[in-house]
Amino acid sequence: MSANQFQNPVVRWIDHRLPIFSFLNHEATEYPTPKNLNYFWNFGSLAGISLVIMIITGIVLSMNYTAHVDYAFDSVERIMRDVNHGWLLRYIHMNGASFFFIVVFIHIFRGLYYGSYKAPRELLWMLGVVILLLMMATAFMGYVLPFVIVGVVILHLVALHRFGSNNPLGIDTRGPQDTIPFHPYYTIKDFFGLSVFLTFFAAAVFFFPNFMGHPDNYIPANALQTPAHIVPEWYFLPFYAILRAVPDKLGGVLAMFGAIAVLFILPWLDRSPVRSGRFRPIFKIFFWVFFADCLVLGYVGAMPAEGIYLVIGRVATVWYFLHFLLILPILSVAETPRPLPQSISTPVFGGSGAMAGASAAPKRKVE
Repeated sequence: MSANQFQNPVVRWIDHRLPIFSFLNHEATEYPTPKNLNYFWNFGSLAGISLVIMIITGIVLSMNYTAHVDYAFDSVERIMRDVNHGWLLRYIHMNGASFFFIVVFIHIFRGLYYGSYKAPRELLWMLGVVILLLMMATAFMGYVLPFVIVGVVILHLVALHRFGSNNPLGIDTRGPQDTIPFHPYYTIKDFFGLSVFLTFFAAAVFFFPNFMGHPDNYIPANALQTPAHIVPEWYFLPFYAILRAVPDKLGGVLAMFGAIAVLFILPWLDRSPVRSGRFRPIFKIFFWVFFADCLVLGYVGAMPAEGIYLVIGRVATVWYFLHFLLILPILSVAETPRPLPQSISTPVFGGSGAMAGASAAPKRKVE
């Protein structure tokens, strides 16, 4: 859309000199998007909305919070009891952190399954891993880092729009027949996903606000007493289990950060020419084993670091790294993928004959 096509004369005048409205119209409305995206692609926008919720509630809460070792606990109690709607803001912020991580974890596993880290989207994936690291750091240090996350999210979106979204088939679009405008088709889909998300979020805030928290959060800190069993928030438990799995403290820290660092080099570990797990039968099996392994790490991280839990944690940690460093590189050369469809439109409109005419297992890298 050119500046002359805007009805508002002020908008036309501004856009002729600074084409910001044309840019927004192209990137948010006319932006060509693969026509076969499923609801797992909603979680990117949900992550952005969760970030906005966290920033707004965090700023308001910080206005009433006293960052002092002697007054911090009392200031939180004051927020809950005396500040107008303070209890609501705190519960939204507290549960918002958990829902933020839930959305991001689903977003990451979707990318792992559908190969969204493969060329030419390597930098897009790496920026996403940086966002995950910043989220984890924000949970400890807070305040300034949410604005750093916003900057990286903007870069993440720029990288996304450079080559467009990946899709469940893992093949590139081949012209207008494979795409639809982002608005209104995916804005409607995103709003529906948002309504479902907010329903679960509201249920957590109003009916079980402390379910994803820990009872010890309501005990004033005692500088002279170390808790018998220190447990981080649930979204840190898999990494906490990896930390405890290594007997040496320094080795445990290196392993914990290595669990994130290995995601940075994932595009070069998985060299299969096929992106989507739909066409990789052996990869699909190992993907779900890896998913179960992460759940096991999360469970073990909440248990005492002793006995059978320590053994299970070490086995699960070894498997975590084996999945990336050994299994994926082997599958890249040993697995024979299923034939890919000729285009996105083939399975969308082809019905039972969608795979007819599909090429044999690809011999070259899918670009």
